[in-house]
Amino acid sequence: MAEAVVSFVLERVGDFATQEAKFLSGVSHQVEVAQTELQLMQGFLKDADARQGQDATVQVWVAKTRDAAYDLEDVIETYGLKVASKKKRGIKNILRRFACIFREGVDVRKIGLEIENITAKISNLRLSLQSYNIARVPTEIGGESFSQLHERQRLLRRTYSHVIERDVVGLEYNVEELVMHLVKDENRHRVVSVWGMGGLGKTTLARQVYHHKNVRQHFDSFAWVCVSQRCEIRNVWEGIFIKLVSATKEQRQDIKEMTYDEIAKKLFCVMQEMRCLVILDDIWSIETWNFLNVAFPNEQTESTILLTTRYEAVALPPNRNCFLHKLQPLNENESLALLEKIAIFGRPDIDSGIYSKMRELGRKLLRHCAGLPLAIIVLAGVLSTKNTIKQWEMVNENVYAYIRRGRGHEQEYEGALWVLALSYDDLPYHLKPCFLYLGHYPEDREISVSTLTKLWMAEGLISLRQQRQSLGETMENIAHNCLTELVERCVVQVGRSGSTGTIKTCQIHDLIRDLCLLKAEEESFLQIGYSLQENKATNPVTSSMVAKATPVGKIRRLAIYLDENADRLVSSRDETNGHVRSLLYFVLGEWRPRSEKVLLSPLTDFKVLRVLKVEDVDEVEVELPSEIGNMVHLRFLSVRDSKIKRFPSSLGNLICLQTLDFRVRYVELFIPNVIWKMKQLRHLYLPRRYTASGNLKLSTLGHLQTLDFLSSEYCDLNDVAGLTNLLKLQIRLSLPLENLEEILKFVGSTLNRIQSLLVYNGYYSVRNTSYEEQGNQIVSSCRHIYKLKLDGPTAELPKELHSYPNLTKLELCSCSLKDDQMGILENLPNLTTLLLISEVFEENTKILVFSKGGFPSLQFLSVFRMDEITEWRVEEGAMPSLWRLRMGFCSGLTTLPDGLTYLTNLKELTIFGMPRELHSRIQEDGEDFCKIQHVPSVVIGEPYDPPMQ
Repeated sequence: MAEAVVSFVLERVGDFATQEAKFLSGVSHQVEVAQTELQLMQGFLKDADARQGQDATVQVWVAKTRDAAYDLEDVIETYGLKVASKKKRGIKNILRRFACIFREGVDVRKIGLEIENITAKISNLRLSLQSYNIARVPTEIGGESFSQLHERQRLLRRTYSHVIERDVVGLEYNVEELVMHLVKDENRHRVVSVWGMGGLGKTTLARQVYHHKNVRQHFDSFAWVCVSQRCEIRNVWEGIFIKLVSATKEQRQDIKEMTYDEIAKKLFCVMQEMRCLVILDDIWSIETWNFLNVAFPNEQTESTILLTTRYEAVALPPNRNCFLHKLQPLNENESLALLEKIAIFGRPDIDSGIYSKMRELGRKLLRHCAGLPLAIIVLAGVLSTKNTIKQWEMVNENVYAYIRRGRGHEQEYEGALWVLALSYDDLPYHLKPCFLYLGHYPEDREISVSTLTKLWMAEGLISLRQQRQSLGETMENIAHNCLTELVERCVVQVGRSGSTGTIKTCQIHDLIRDLCLLKAEEESFLQIGYSLQENKATNPVTSSMVAKATPVGKIRRLAIYLDENADRLVSSRDETNGHVRSLLYFVLGEWRPRSEKVLLSPLTDFKVLRVLKVEDVDEVEVELPSEIGNMVHLRFLSVRDSKIKRFPSSLGNLICLQTLDFRVRYVELFIPNVIWKMKQLRHLYLPRRYTASGNLKLSTLGHLQTLDFLSSEYCDLNDVAGLTNLLKLQIRLSLPLENLEEILKFVGSTLNRIQSLLVYNGYYSVRNTSYEEQGNQIVSSCRHIYKLKLDGPTAELPKELHSYPNLTKLELCSCSLKDDQMGILENLPNLTTLLLISEVFEENTKILVFSKGGFPSLQFLSVFRMDEITEWRVEEGAMPSLWRLRMGFCSGLTTLPDGLTYLTNLKELTIFGMPRELHSRIQEDGEDFCKIQHVPSVVIGEPYDPPMQ
């Protein structure tokens, strides 16, 4: 991965030297020499990276090269930022100027010497690699030129809502057998165990069974929890209980306050009284099962537990009423079918000769996969990027090297997982650090794609040269393309997709995470700490890979997992922290520290930190020290969903910030008026509730693309005129705006470029006509939006909404629209996604009617918490393009509309949280079953129950 590091450093140093040359005066010659030496070194690193796995000497040299490149970037950027800050501050008197010149002169000589020393080190390492017969290879991206890469990424720019389902092969018999055992009434088993080695498809099988229509009709309530290695018993019980009773927000808080015994007893009673299906995915030990089992009824229950495990002792312990299902590997035909599905099918213009040769080579490669689905999927992901028979033959030749490397470690490899190492080495160099960054996240964690791509950008893992090759593409687009390619290569799984099919969250298989951590430790890329009671963080890599990793070099990234043992956020002072570029905190379960307030300190050691992520720390107040202003390299700072009341004014020193996320939880945040200084800011997220001393100045943020929540009370809408790159805007009308017409004329050109708009109309409890009118005026100025959300009272929609050429997604929440507004909605010609949430229409509106010919382009409809609606009608000819429908928690609806039978293109129907009467009517013997039997995929969730007493 040193090739990636050196390439990215070359880009960033080159850009800095070009754009900020005035701040490098005095050391510009040394910087040029260092750049030249890095360029010379770059050609040797592809071969060196490939050989370091077999040669310890090469591994050490590569690690030293990687460290030297990082150190060079840190020295140059630190000096440049220091000089820039002094020049911008200005000198008030001659004496201070003389002192400053003298001090800067000392700095120049010192920095110049540092750069020369690092350059000499790189030069010596290059000579060492040359003398070791390391080949010099032309520098391209994984064998592709930048133009070829750009074309590949353009082709990859599509959605992957189908990914989870597409890789299911050979499970039909397994699904049928498990469903049969789950739904039979006689000789039932309380526990069903799915047992098999890692990567065999246990979770996929459990998911297929969990959503099976017969299972959904048989059980009353459902819960799915991932148990994993570090199991916290109470958190698992809480997760199950909350899902089984469909707990409200208030009930969840009550559950949190229950004692250990109370939660166990409550869960026991629910599972005894109701017919529940509970999935316990990935149990690692019999001890974990024994602890969890205390809260589950033993006999005289119609509830069933389905667990997945790799261990026979867990799957079939003594004294348990259990049915064991041992999952078998795929046979030869199933293996080939799975490989073809991913690696061959869908290729354009493939002739029968090439197809036959690919199948033949595929069969040879599959002999080494032992029928393991994960191994086949990942191998197919590698092959899917190879377009010629010669490239497939090269993969076949490489396979034997990986198998030889794994001999003697078959137990650790779990059969055929050598292919994971092959898939990593086959990644283009620009994707390897992006993949390793996923190792920060805890096991089974769903990863926000929006956050992940911003972290990649902040760390400099997104190539600026790629951006220049991709005309019109932003760094954000390039980052999403990188994720798309990782998905296409089957090393990353799609988690949740948005209503328009875009990837919202992603995940990695736990065995791929093992590989990720192993490689991250080998490359000194990342270290994980579980408890900060110790001075040193530990890296608990429970890998089943070929060999244990031996870290070589300085640790550059640190992930802290806050568990029950952690009592502070930053460890004791440690000189190794001076090289850390990313510091990410993750709360495991319910972290309850002993103190009521924790100070995020000391931070002075983290001199080159670029990423600080302190999210979900909501059980204790977090206080940020003023020294955070010294972390001038920061590009990403997020305290989302943490409990923080104020930020220090020194925040204004963070002039390199790209992403700033203030969306705190439970408190009203005080924000100092210093954001205007952060002129590199691209994404600014303000909380819904905040205060400031006067209006926050924002007009200087010319790079800003995202602005959530602009408050009319603490911001000036005139500032939007300066936000010439703004694409996403959320406005809260907490006070009426004066002279709005004049303001809108002034900022009109910026608003006309906005693609996503949210208008939040004051407080729900107070109906204010001026808010509603002003909200519509703002919407009327954003004529090119793709997405619109109106939140709060809005009696009438803008009449010209039907003429908006790009409007494809509309979300309405608590709007209290008049009855006649449905006519405007139905006539939006390009609308593909409509979300109706909570009191969208006036309280006296009881009937929801979708008229003939209405919503001609609508593909996805969601109706949620529309309690006022008691009848829903769908006329013939309405929504002719609808293929996905979701409805939930509409307490007044007890029957489905007859017109659902007219929706012949409907492919997916999801129903959850609806009254039990409606749930009964949609069973196979129910009165409404005929209305949905034509829909291929029907997912029925838990019915709505009155609140717990």
